Amino acid sequence: MADTKQIDLFLHELGAILKEKRLVTDQAVLLQNSRDYGQLATEPILPIAVAYPESTEQVQAIMRLCTEHKIPVISRGAGTGVSGGVHVLGPCLVLNLSNMNKILEIRPQDELAVVEPGVINSELNDAVKEYGFMYAPDPASYRISTLGGNIATNAGGLRCAKYGVTRESVLSLDVVLADGRLITVGTQTFKGVAGYDLTSLFVGSEGTLGIVVRAVLRLRYLPVDQRDMSMVFETLEAALEGIQTIGRARVQPAILELIDRPTMEVLDRSYGTEIAKLGEAMVLARFDGYGAPKEEEVVRSAFTGMPVILSAIADPFATTLIEMRRTSRGDLQDDAYRMGEDVAVPKSCMVEYVRKVREVAQRHEVDVRIIAHAGDGNLHPTFSVEPDAGPDPLVRLSAALEESIRLALAVGGTITGEHGVGLIKREWLGWEQAEDVLQIQRQLKSMLDPLGILNPGKAIQ
Repeated sequence: MADTKQIDLFLHELGAILKEKRLVTDQAVLLQNSRDYGQLATEPILPIAVAYPESTEQVQAIMRLCTEHKIPVISRGAGTGVSGGVHVLGPCLVLNLSNMNKILEIRPQDELAVVEPGVINSELNDAVKEYGFMYAPDPASYRISTLGGNIATNAGGLRCAKYGVTRESVLSLDVVLADGRLITVGTQTFKGVAGYDLTSLFVGSEGTLGIVVRAVLRLRYLPVDQRDMSMVFETLEAALEGIQTIGRARVQPAILELIDRPTMEVLDRSYGTEIAKLGEAMVLARFDGYGAPKEEEVVRSAFTGMPVILSAIADPFATTLIEMRRTSRGDLQDDAYRMGEDVAVPKSCMVEYVRKVREVAQRHEVDVRIIAHAGDGNLHPTFSVEPDAGPDPLVRLSAALEESIRLALAVGGTITGEHGVGLIKREWLGWEQAEDVLQIQRQLKSMLDPLGILNPGKAIQ
């Protein structure tokens, strides 16, 4: 790493690239850009500076300079990730892309939009709505997270059940490599199989292979109708079986979410509702498009005679519940240690997995709340324990969390469904992927970033 004199020279040359106030060394700004929402029991490490480029050309110039001086770079947007993907680990430059926030094109006839990485997810949806379209990926942070960050982590969201994760909506990317070269990967068409799929390689790469400066995104038709429905079950296992019932009815909801009773209790405290009195678990479904009324009818018929409380047709509270679920994981409990995860398992294994996770929590004497994007098997168990609850509460909490990860892998699942590996899950990657597979990824990283300056210490290392 460069010494103080070299860093001063680097910052001087960097200042010549950026406009006034676009290179910041203020301590408050450095702290704000030092990490994401991922929880680590360590003090923040500050970067040497934060750069706010406003064009692709500036990003290229910055990366050429960082390569020359061998300065590590962490690119970021709003920092809403929860896996430590933009945590600063040592002296580095943070490249904050929030000022590259233009929607460059909306092409209704081609059903696509062209955006810079700093565009907020919800702002794109607002802009395309007037043309009768939506951008389908909708992570819980959609009102504040940037599309560049969504692409970096291959973000998911509630509508994944029907429309898929971010990767399914990315057609093409402009990427600045570590040495400042600008490449374009992908196509502006829905089909395209020329060469290797490098677009998918960069989606979800967490800023370790290059910096996305422009994206061509596929839009979907805004549904002409939508029907929301809530289902309350007597047990969590019955709710998970209810998910299978919907599948057997050959209905694919746009949204299919699961909330357990402990999470319902947290939502009651947050919103003044009383949903936890209704049962042990709730499933929330949204059907959209011209077939929404028929799909709702089919699902209601599938539960005929079963011990489940269905919301009334067109009950607006069902829509309210979906929005409550969208904006809360139910883990906002300041008086407890807590750790949350986002494993994904085959849908057929959800009942078994949840049963074993609850057994793990009981054995380690910690609490667990479970919510899930049940339509695609992506579960978010959150473990918590009171600081004064027995001996070594953090040790027990960590043990329960790690055991839940191994349980997911044991049934054919993955350590992360949508949040990314980042820093926090890095040590678990070897549990899931063979050494040969990891080595191939390291070789790809080395080829694109030979100096190892792009987001060092994260994901594939």
